[in-house]
Amino acid sequence: MHTPALATASDGFLLHGEPFRIISGAMHYFRIHPDLWADRLRKARLMGLNTVETYVPWNLHQPDPDSPLVLDGLLDLPRYLSLARDEGLHVLLRPGPYICAEWDGGGLPSWLTTDPDIRLRSSDPRFTAALDRYLDILLPPLLPHMAANGGSVIAVQVENEYGAYGDDTAYLKHVHQALRSRGVEELLFTCDQAGSGHHLAAGSLPGVLSTATFGGRIEESLAALRAHQPEGPLMCSEFWIGWFDHWGEEHHVRDAANAAADLDRLLAAGASVNIYMFHGGTNFGFTNGANHDQCYAPIVTSYDYDAALTESGDPGPKYHAFREVIARHAPVPEEPVPAPAPKLSGITVELTRRAPLLPYATSTAEPVARTEHPVTMEELGQRSGYVLYRTTLPEAGDGLLHFAGGVGDRAQVFVDGAPAGVLERERHDETLPLRVPQPGATLEVLVENMGGVNYGPRIGAPKGLLGPVTFNGTALHGWDTHRLPLTDLSAVPFAPAEATPVTVPAFHHGTFDVDTPADTFLSLPGWTKGQAWINGFHLGRYWNRGPQRTLYVPAPVLRPGANELVLLELNATTNARAELTDTPDLGPVKP
Repeated sequence: MHTPALATASDGFLLHGEPFRIISGAMHYFRIHPDLWADRLRKARLMGLNTVETYVPWNLHQPDPDSPLVLDGLLDLPRYLSLARDEGLHVLLRPGPYICAEWDGGGLPSWLTTDPDIRLRSSDPRFTAALDRYLDILLPPLLPHMAANGGSVIAVQVENEYGAYGDDTAYLKHVHQALRSRGVEELLFTCDQAGSGHHLAAGSLPGVLSTATFGGRIEESLAALRAHQPEGPLMCSEFWIGWFDHWGEEHHVRDAANAAADLDRLLAAGASVNIYMFHGGTNFGFTNGANHDQCYAPIVTSYDYDAALTESGDPGPKYHAFREVIARHAPVPEEPVPAPAPKLSGITVELTRRAPLLPYATSTAEPVARTEHPVTMEELGQRSGYVLYRTTLPEAGDGLLHFAGGVGDRAQVFVDGAPAGVLERERHDETLPLRVPQPGATLEVLVENMGGVNYGPRIGAPKGLLGPVTFNGTALHGWDTHRLPLTDLSAVPFAPAEATPVTVPAFHHGTFDVDTPADTFLSLPGWTKGQAWINGFHLGRYWNRGPQRTLYVPAPVLRPGANELVLLELNATTNARAELTDTPDLGPVKP
């Protein structure tokens, strides 16, 4: 075994035998368009960072248990690690298996979390066997990028804040050994929340460096880490400088001067740091996570995080404030701070073509074999998107439609094609008053997966209809189920839109011209809730519930000349147009 490039001394790190302080920033490659990685890494170095940190999302890299490792596009991790090395940056790699990260399912793949017999994040041999198979394919393409082989990765994390979840030391030892036995020779570390001595104790391993996560109370938090680990480097592996947003909340921000003062305290104490986030990026597509404390709370598309670098990659107030602080404690490049990137503005997109969703779903998507009772999205083998359930109502009249077990996560109900109501997991909805015009009327239930829980015991909570459905106490049988993962929209039968407003779920299509592609923000006044794609790139979810009001459009998504915008509007719109603007709107600020 080689000597690790990064080693620990009694009170700090040694890199190749020389004293070294980690000044790192979190930046997840899978939340950034790959054509922009080099730009973001350069801006990290220019702020004074010598290291960047990233998680690795198991659910995207191995979407099926027998699939080969996915390493292209947004997931080309070897390329990201090479670009970091080219920029002169080291990398802290956090492969999980669990990552939290406000990411769908905490990064654990749905094919694994849906098995109710597997004890997640434990020494259950079924879980560790799945993890071992994943590491067997993940690590070989990453080993050339380890510092022992001349690469950028100087340290690798074992699990992630495990002390907040469990105390299965045998499991942590398994993860540790799994990394070592597959050729990872670099420094290994754990991270846990500093606010609880229990978390640090339960999440650490003998002989493995413990690090702490916190956003304030610097002296107290470092003292807690030192009490737990009397010798070795002090490191804050997640210094929280902002926060994430749930739909229906206000936008979270943290004052730049306040965060910079705490960063100064950290560095003055001699500690190493990983700023979370240096650059947050975006939950493109269906990748956002959710929390479930008192109720289910899905996370918005933007992962701006009020970070040092904005969602669109521009230096924000924290960037300048942190650069000044870092310069007091370490060398900072003398190159000028990059100016904000150009933005497109003043472009109106007329959405002149339309295709109703429900007819498309029943004619194009293959129905599953009819089942007596509704089946969950997981039982269909579907990871994200929507499912349409269809049956008939045997009797006419007014009554109560009851969903035993509720819905996961938002259900729109239609009778003979007409909207009849919405149920939401957030509100614990299970019952809907319903008027049925005639016996044999068609009941359709469109269920949206709003994102998998990423923290706590509810990871893997099922999606779709979660139990039998009754009308006035009579069970409804004979369900046709149509999968709508929406990974390919090429078969959507767009036709010229009629002048009458649409009040049912529908795809809307429009084109617009661009001279020179640049970053921009999609604004959707008058639209209610749905998904947006530009040139086939899935920007993510929009919802007038807020706080987020615009979607970030990376410049590489656009092309000179004609471009296509597709919206899936689930409810109704008062407007057949969208706007491209130069200013993001992430909503009213939480005081």
